[in-house]
Amino acid sequence: MSRGDVPVKNWLAIGGALLGAFMAILDIQITNSSLKDIQAALGATLEESSWIATSYLVAEMIAIPLTGFFAAWLSPRRYLLWNTTGFIISSLLCSFAWNLESMIVFRAMQGFTGGALIPMAFTLILQLLPLDKRPVGMALFGVTATFAPSIGPTLGGWLTDALSWHYIFYLNVIPGIAVLWLLAEGLDKEPGDDEQLKRIDLFGMITMALGLGCLQVMLEEGSKDDWFDAEYIRWLAVVSVVSLVLFVRKQLTTDHPLVNLRLFYSRDFALSCVTYVALGAGLFGSVYLVPLYLASVHDYTALDIGLVLMWVGFPQLPFFPLIPRIMKKIDAKYLVAFGFAVMGGSMFMNIHMTTEYDGSYLIPALLVRALGQPFIMVPLSVMSSQNLKQEDTASASTLFNVMRNLGGAVGIAVLATLLSDRTDFHLIQIQQSVVNGTQAAAEYMHNMGMVLGMHGGPAEQKYGMLMNEMTQQAMVMSYNEAFFALGSMLLVAALASLLIRPAAKEEGLAPAEAH
Repeated sequence: MSRGDVPVKNWLAIGGALLGAFMAILDIQITNSSLKDIQAALGATLEESSWIATSYLVAEMIAIPLTGFFAAWLSPRRYLLWNTTGFIISSLLCSFAWNLESMIVFRAMQGFTGGALIPMAFTLILQLLPLDKRPVGMALFGVTATFAPSIGPTLGGWLTDALSWHYIFYLNVIPGIAVLWLLAEGLDKEPGDDEQLKRIDLFGMITMALGLGCLQVMLEEGSKDDWFDAEYIRWLAVVSVVSLVLFVRKQLTTDHPLVNLRLFYSRDFALSCVTYVALGAGLFGSVYLVPLYLASVHDYTALDIGLVLMWVGFPQLPFFPLIPRIMKKIDAKYLVAFGFAVMGGSMFMNIHMTTEYDGSYLIPALLVRALGQPFIMVPLSVMSSQNLKQEDTASASTLFNVMRNLGGAVGIAVLATLLSDRTDFHLIQIQQSVVNGTQAAAEYMHNMGMVLGMHGGPAEQKYGMLMNEMTQQAMVMSYNEAFFALGSMLLVAALASLLIRPAAKEEGLAPAEAH
């Protein structure tokens, strides 16, 4: 294959893999807007229904590191076709769930089969496209990685309000069939490598699954149960740490690792992984904060939240085709730093909010965020893979996707804890100012009593209204701090991305060989 000529079948395979990855990433967020409807239909509490999302994320996190082994054993074509079929079937089963337990099982199946589609899309881009075409492939991958989580709540809210929550799972059927056709046409039939079974790393698989699974559950549930005050969180932490230590030790000493962790010996690869962690925290953290703020402070419905979030989803689409052209003139690391800086700046636009800031006030910041995200995803994907050897692409793809998902999980856990703790702190501070009789509090109490008296309400009701007002003020102050923390982290990521060195270029050598 020449550098400038890519067979049509390669594009078909990449298109199918990207559509599958888009569906898998979309399904992470698409249920968030519909949890109240789903839990009501399944007879579960709202707290229990959080496991509908958690089970998907845990299974997906476990599936991603296994993709390299299974793709080598079964062949990429067979592995992708089997997982896509499983994803379609499990999506339909989710729509037929009869109670919470069955929904959790089906969502875990959906997450496990969908989790394989994400790194495989990244791997196929690296393996089927020459270096000069990779920016185009990575631009398309960027759409799946950043656009899908942005529109997930919007699409889920609209389908639930217009039809029913079942349609957020029916939605996967027709695109899933298209993925099957594209992959079947685009990938060559190849025999599997049964030699993989002779050197299968069962110890690595078990410790990886235990470590990442327990870590994901701990991050998802920890903030709800005061972290290490809960005994089961302490046990999850112990199992996760021990399992991951054993996993890392085994991967660094075996001749046939499940995931090649020796890639971290490369300074540039390690820095790329750090930026992927920041990207995950920024992407999933912002999608977490905005809906939660609108729902808790302004009582927005799922559809109303979706209509606000679409301003960070659709406006970024026109920028993706431009990035590969810009990369021909500007070094990728400067584009990544610019994207992180812009995205961080959009967070700082939300640090002076008041209770008057509804969804319309958030749209300018969302538009700025939409501008920054394409400048991160595409150049970072190209830059992080520029010095890889062909045999390392599967491990690199796995690690990049694990780091992004782990960054999202850690980011959301930190933000949830920060919101809870700082809301309590600010509420105590505000209550103290009222007790001390500040002028503003006295005036508020007087005016509220006048209003209630004019409308025939009891004057004592003003105390309840004051408490609600104080709580709302404390919540908004904590959201301001959460956006500040997220923005600061993104600015640090911008500086870290500048330390990544450009691709090695020597006459007659491929980048990996020159490196």
